[in-house]
Amino acid sequence: MTSLICGSLAFDTIMSFDGRFSEALLADQLHKINVAFLVPGIRREFGGCAGNIAYNLKLLNGDPLIMATIGQDSAPYAERLDKLGISRRCVKTIEQSYTAQAFITTDADSNQITAFHPGAMAHSHQLKIRDAGAVRLAIIAPDGRDGMVEHAHDCAELKIPFIFDPGQGLPMFNGAELTHFIDLATYVAVNDYEAELLTERTGLSLTQIAERVSALVVTRGEQGAEIYTVEGKIDIPVVKVADVVDPTGCGDAFRAGMLFGLSKDMDWTTIGRLSSLMGAIKIASQGGQNHAPTVAEIEERFFSEYGYRF
Repeated sequence: MTSLICGSLAFDTIMSFDGRFSEALLADQLHKINVAFLVPGIRREFGGCAGNIAYNLKLLNGDPLIMATIGQDSAPYAERLDKLGISRRCVKTIEQSYTAQAFITTDADSNQITAFHPGAMAHSHQLKIRDAGAVRLAIIAPDGRDGMVEHAHDCAELKIPFIFDPGQGLPMFNGAELTHFIDLATYVAVNDYEAELLTERTGLSLTQIAERVSALVVTRGEQGAEIYTVEGKIDIPVVKVADVVDPTGCGDAFRAGMLFGLSKDMDWTTIGRLSSLMGAIKIASQGGQNHAPTVAEIEERFFSEYGYRF
């Protein structure tokens, strides 16, 4: 079944800093930061939350449908989606804008500092959920502010279950707005930092948020993930990898696992394990869309980790 992915398509410029940000930032001087990081490594990748989620869902033989806005410079991305067999029928070109672009610097501890130009993404509200046709499930990932609001309302009105994944877009919303998103959503997915910010702004504990949705998923990096449901909390251990190469896009890979598992009516333990595995596969390669395991390889890795097949 088709999964609608509302979010950004972006070009990522990814830079590697060999030191640690913490060593360059003085705690008593944060009010007047003026620093420069030497980045010996730099590359340009296809990215954006919607693009990354769709790519990973396609690896699982899922059926992703991207709803996003791109700019006048988007031809390479459009060609890539066509080559991958990912539909562009809900992708709109905004001719007067550039495609969204992220400039990401990663330090030796995998901490990241990101500068993001939204460009065409700011026009995502021009796209309408009803134009997507029949979809079983959706995700509202970081996107233009108005687009996230309208898409969440439209999914709720059309009774399309959806994952609210505010990501880097979370700071755009106040507590009342975030609470409203939660009440509209079927599921909420955040990382540990976003979970702290979400609880601080809404005044709701993780348990209280979980009571308002079918499931709350909190990823915690190397500590794995937690899934809160009405049955209680499920702890999902991280899948160990031989070499941590690049964390960029790991959260998106995790969410692709969620979408696939939900579309197949899997239980939450299996969904969490598959999602964790997808993140682990991604973290072992550079960029958000350069890993390319076959479905058979993913299935065998899952069986090797957990002793059964999804």
